[in-house]
Amino acid sequence: MNNFIKRTLFGIIYVAVLVGGIVWSPNTFCILFAIITGLAVNEFDNIVEEHGLAQPNKMINMVSAVYLFLAVFLYINRNFSCVIFMPYLFSLLYIMIGGLYQQKRNPIADWAYSFAGQIYIAMPFTLLNFIANTNGDGYSYFLPLSVFVFIWLNDTGAYLFGSLLHNIIPYKLSPRISPNKTWIGSIGGGIVVVLSAVAISHLTQIANTWLWIGLGLAVAVSATFGDLTESQIKRYVGIKDSGKFLPGHGGVLDRFDSALFAIPATVIYIYCTNFIN
Repeated sequence: MNNFIKRTLFGIIYVAVLVGGIVWSPNTFCILFAIITGLAVNEFDNIVEEHGLAQPNKMINMVSAVYLFLAVFLYINRNFSCVIFMPYLFSLLYIMIGGLYQQKRNPIADWAYSFAGQIYIAMPFTLLNFIANTNGDGYSYFLPLSVFVFIWLNDTGAYLFGSLLHNIIPYKLSPRISPNKTWIGSIGGGIVVVLSAVAISHLTQIANTWLWIGLGLAVAVSATFGDLTESQIKRYVGIKDSGKFLPGHGGVLDRFDSALFAIPATVIYIYCTNFIN
C-alpha cells in the first residue's frame, strides 16, 4: 500500500510538472526539457560506466546534449543564426580528440556510447522543438502535449487490456525482452489512442480526424518500440530500473523511453503528411 501511494503521488507530480512546463510558456518548455535531456544522457552514461561497457566523458556528453536542445530552441524561436550550432560540433570533435590523450581503456567504445547517447536521447528531445513550432508561427504547446497524452493513454490501454485479456489471448509481444507485454495489450493501447485522437480532432481545427488517427497510431506503435528498446538495454546489463530519479517509477529513461521513439516518429509523420497546412 505504501508503495502504491508513493507511486501515485510521484506519478501525479510527474504529470503536473510535465504538463505545466509544456503549457505555461515557451521558456518553461525549454528549461524543463533541457533539464530532462541532461538528466537522461547522464543516466545513460552512468549505466554504461557502472556496467563496464565504456568510460564516457559524462560531463561533456551531458553539456553537449543540453546545448543542442537549447541551440535548436533559440534557432527556431528566437531566430538565432546557425552559427549557434558550432559549439555543439566542436564538442563532438572534442569527444574523439580527447580520447587521444586520456589513456582510456577502450576509446572506441567511449566514442560509440557517447554518440549513442546523443542520437538515442539528445536528438529526440531536441526534435520536440520542431513539433512545438510546426506551422512556423511561434511556439504552440498543443502538439507536444498531445504526443505525451497519446503515450500515457497507450500505456494505460495496454495495461488494462493486457491485464484483463492476457489469459484469453496470451501471445507475447517480445517474450525474450519483456515477457509481460502482450499483443492484446498493445492492440488495446492502440484502440484507446485512436478513440482519443478522434476526440481531440473534434476539439481543434489543426487537422482532420484521419490525420489525428494516423498521428495517434504513429505514436502508439513507436512508443511501444521505444519501451522495448529501453527494456533491452536494461536486460542486457541486468538492471530493473535505469535509475532512482522518480521514487516508485525508476529513472528518467524509464519515464521517457517511449517518447524517445515517439517524438521522431511524430516529426516524420507531421512533415510527411503536411499535418498543419
